[in-house]
Order: sequence, then C-alpha cells, then structure tokens
Amino acid sequence: MGAHDSVGRSQDGLRIRAARPGDEALVLEFVRELAEYERLSHEVVATEADLAQALFGQPRRAEVLLADFDGRPAGFALFFFTYSTFAGKAGLYLEDLFVRPEYRGQGVGVGLLRQLAVVAGERGCARMEWVVLDWNQPAIDFYERLGARSMGDWKTYRLEAAALASLAAAGTAAPPEPGGAN
Repeated sequence: MGAHDSVGRSQDGLRIRAARPGDEALVLEFVRELAEYERLSHEVVATEADLAQALFGQPRRAEVLLADFDGRPAGFALFFFTYSTFAGKAGLYLEDLFVRPEYRGQGVGVGLLRQLAVVAGERGCARMEWVVLDWNQPAIDFYERLGARSMGDWKTYRLEAAALASLAAAGTAAPPEPGGAN
C-alpha cells in the first residue's frame, strides 16, 4: 500500500484512493461519462476485462485514482509513466481526468491533481503532462489557474488500427526520413 492509496477524509468530504481489483465497473463508468462529455462515446470499446488487465495485470499498464465526495463516486484520474531522455527521468502522463458535473467546483479535480503530484514526486518524476481538447475552455482555464502551461509548439500525432498495422507490415525497410525526422 503506497502513499497514494488514500489521502483520507478531508473537511470537505473528499477522499481519494488508488483503484483496486473490483473497481473496473466504476472506472469504465467514468471512462464512458468522460467520452460522452468529450463527444467521443463512439470510440469507447474498452471492457471491464480490458481495464482489469491494464490496471492489475502483469505488466501493469496504467493506474487509477478514484475520488469520493461524501461517500459517493465523484471522479477519477487514469495515469501511467513515460520517460524523458532530456530530463533523464520518468514523467507522469495523465490520460484521463474526469469529475462528475455535480462535484465540479468542490475541490475534486484539484484534489486528484494534487494527489497525482504527490505520486509523481514519490516516484521521482521530472514532470506531469496531459492533453486537453482545444474547445474545452473550462478545463484549459482550470489547468492554467493551477500553473500548467500549454505546449503550443507541439502537435500530437497518432497511428491507429489500419495505419498501425500497415506500418508494422511494411517490414524492416524504413521509408526515407524527411528532413532528419526519426
């Protein structure tokens, strides 16, 4: 049991703990609520079994903090670790942060981020990073109030399904690199 397993009960009724086996249904519920908020419900194909394997299997792929407010599920944060060659240290990558609408403005999001900062510190991370949809101004404002800054000079790229399979099937011969990109 690590220091991030629970921050206990605070005066405002907030309790944060690490997810444990048996929490998969709740985590998936939060994932679906987040996807609905982000207008991406059609992309959710994860199952409770997928989450059980990712969160509690070997190797462990991700971790989750769950927030309760006055004993009711209020939000979650799903994260994993990356590595920065420039810093020579790990980084904590926040994949998902979601607080149910009725608990927003009550310290749940700040509490989750604060606990993530504790986890990052305990594990020697150089930084914590995440992405936010460009139209989600309430989230952008929230993050900036906490001191986060946009990495505006970086663009996120992704290979999915067919493109990923196509690249993998291309064999070992790499296409020519444009302008020194590796």
